[in-house]
Amino acid sequence: MPPKKVKAPVSVPEPEVASPSPDERRHTIIPGNNWEPAKMMIRPTDQINLSEKELGEELTRLWKAENPNAAHNIAHFSHKEKIFKHIATVEQSEFHLKQEGILLHVAGDEAKKQKEREQEEKNAIGAEEERQHVEGKDVLEDDALGMRNQFNFSERTSQTLNNGHKERGTMTEPPPSVEYAGQATQWDMFDAYMEDHERKREAERKQKKSGKGGEADKKGGEADGGKLTVPTLESTIHGAEMAHASKILERMVNQNTYDDITHDFRFWEDASDLYREGEGTLLPLWKFYNERTKRKHVTSVKWNPEYPDLFAVGYGSFDFMKQGVGFLCMHSLKNPSFPEYSYQTESGVMCLDWHPQHSSVLCVGLYDGTVAVYDTRSKKSAPIFQSTVKKGKHTDPVWEVCWQDEDLAKNLNFFSVSSDGRVTLWTLSKSELDFSDLMQLKLVAAPGAAPAAGVTDEDEASLSGLAGGCCFDFSSLSEHLFLVGTEEGRVHKCSKAYNSQYLETYNGHYMAVYTVRWNPFSPRIFLSCSADWTVKLWDHMRPAALLSFDLNNQVGDVAWTPWSSTTFAACTADGKVHVFDLNENKNEALCEQKVVRKAKCTKLAFNLLGSACPVILVGDDHSCVSSLKLSPNLRWTAITKAMAEANAKAEAEAAAAGGRGGARQGGAPQKGGGE
Repeated sequence: MPPKKVKAPVSVPEPEVASPSPDERRHTIIPGNNWEPAKMMIRPTDQINLSEKELGEELTRLWKAENPNAAHNIAHFSHKEKIFKHIATVEQSEFHLKQEGILLHVAGDEAKKQKEREQEEKNAIGAEEERQHVEGKDVLEDDALGMRNQFNFSERTSQTLNNGHKERGTMTEPPPSVEYAGQATQWDMFDAYMEDHERKREAERKQKKSGKGGEADKKGGEADGGKLTVPTLESTIHGAEMAHASKILERMVNQNTYDDITHDFRFWEDASDLYREGEGTLLPLWKFYNERTKRKHVTSVKWNPEYPDLFAVGYGSFDFMKQGVGFLCMHSLKNPSFPEYSYQTESGVMCLDWHPQHSSVLCVGLYDGTVAVYDTRSKKSAPIFQSTVKKGKHTDPVWEVCWQDEDLAKNLNFFSVSSDGRVTLWTLSKSELDFSDLMQLKLVAAPGAAPAAGVTDEDEASLSGLAGGCCFDFSSLSEHLFLVGTEEGRVHKCSKAYNSQYLETYNGHYMAVYTVRWNPFSPRIFLSCSADWTVKLWDHMRPAALLSFDLNNQVGDVAWTPWSSTTFAACTADGKVHVFDLNENKNEALCEQKVVRKAKCTKLAFNLLGSACPVILVGDDHSCVSSLKLSPNLRWTAITKAMAEANAKAEAEAAAAGGRGGARQGGAPQKGGGE
C-alpha cells in the first residue's frame, strides 16, 4: 500500500498584541501579597528618559541661602561722590510666616520672674493648707488656691442694688462749714513775730512794775528816754529760738529722708546668721561727709561718753607734703547731713579725746605739736586752752591724747605723746595750761646687739636721740601702767611712778606701731597693730606675742569691742574691716568686708553702749566716716552664747516632755474604752 500522505501542519496565525499606549507605559503595577495590596506607580509625563549611563552619572549642586527674587542691581546716589553707586549687600531673608510665640527662654529674666511667681504661689498654697490643717478644717484645693464657688451668689457681684440701712446719723443735715483761704507773706510773718515779741516784753515790764523792781525799771526807762528797743530782723532770724526751731526742722527732714536706714538701724537683724556659724556681716548705714573737709584724712574718731548718738571726728593729713588747716566736727546719728558743731584749726587735727565726766570738754592734738582744749558749750570757736612754744609745745606731731583722773587740786589733766619722744602731762589751771614731761622715750638697742666698748646707756641715748612715740594707752585697772608704741616697731611698758626706764620692751613688729589697746576685761592682755600688716595679741607678763594675725595690708587701727573680751576689729589700707572673735576662731576673722572703694581705712571706733547699739564707725582718707551695724553672729559673747544654748536645750526638753505627756494622756482613755 502506498504510504499515506502526511498532512502538513496548518499554521495558526498568532493574535496581534497591541502596543501599549503612552498612558499605559507610564503605569507600573507592583503586585501585592497577603499583607499589602497591589500598588500602581505612575510616572510623570515630563520625566526625562535617561539611559543607564546617564543614570549612573553623579551631578553636584550647590545650595545657597539667597533669595532668587531679591533685587541684585540696586544703586543709590552718593551725595559725597556725586555719582550713583551699586550696593553689593542685599537683604536675602524672606519671612514666609511670622508669629509671636508664648515660649520663654529658661535663662531669661522673664522666665526667672515667672518661676518666682509660681514658687510664691506654691508657697502661699502650702501655707494656706498648713493653716487649715492646724485649725482642723478639711483642706480643699479650691480653697487653698483662693477660688470661690462660682454658683454661690452671695460671694460674687450682683446687679441687685441694696439700699443702705437708715440711721439717725444719716437722716440729719450735715453741720455747717465755711471754706477759708489766706495768703501769708514774709512781712506778715515778721509782723506776727514782732507783735508776739512786743506782747512778751510788755508782760515782763508790767510784772517788774508790780513787784520790787518797779523803781529800777522806771529809772531805767527815764534814762533811756522812755523808748523801747525793738529787735531787728537780723536778731530775730539769727536768734537762739530760731536756731533751735531750725535744728528740730532739719532733724525731721533728715528722719524722713533716711527713714529706711533708720529702720535698718533699729530693727534689722541678718537672718542668714542662723544658718552659718562662725561668719558675720556688716550692714552699711549712714555716711557722714562735710564739703568743708574735702580732701582731708579722717585722723581720729571718738564717741561721746554721755550722748550715745554724738561723736567727734578729727580731719587732717598723714601726708607730710599736703599739710594745711584742720577741722574738728561733731556729728550725730540723728542728723547725718551736717555736723552739729564744727571748728577750724590752724594745723591738721591728728587726735582727740572726750573727757569721761565732763562730756562737753575734749582735748585735741595737732600736726604742728600744739595741744588744745575745746568746750562745746562755749559760743566761741577758739579753744579755751592752747599750748604755745613758751608753754612746752611739742616739736613734732601729736599722735594721741588721753584724759586722766583729776588730781588732788581737782584740776583736769591729760597726757599726750609725740614723735619728739616726749610723753607730757598737761594740767588745766585757772589761767593757763601747765605741762610736765612724764617720760622721754629713749632708743633701745636691737635684741642681741652688743654695746660698744666704753659707751654707757646715757651716752648712747644722747648720741642716738629719742624714740618717736606713735601711740599709747593707759590701763583701766592699774592706773600707773601704760603702753607706748614707737616708730621703730617696739612697744614699751612704762609706769607713771617710775619713769627713768622701761618696765618691759616687746619686740615683734618691724615697722611703726600705730595703735596699742589694753583689753577692757582682762588686765594682762593688750593688742597692737602696725604698718607691717600684722595685728598681735600680747600678755604683758611675757616678752613674746601670743598670737599674730597677718591682714595682707597696712593696718590703720584696732579696737576691742565693749561687750566681749575676745572680740576686736581692725581696719586696713585696702578699705576692709576685719572682725575677730578668739572664742570662736583663733586663726581667721569672722568677717572680712570691704566697706569703702578706692580709699584707705584709717580709724575705727565702737559705740560705747556695746551690744545695745552695735555700731562701728570707720573713717577713710577721703574725709568720709561710714557707720556699720554688726550682725548677730558678731555680737555673741561666751556668756550670752552659753545662755542661748541652755535656753534652747531647755525648750527642746520641755517640748519633748510635753509630747510624751500628751501621748500618755491620750492613750489612757483609749485603753479604758477597750476594757
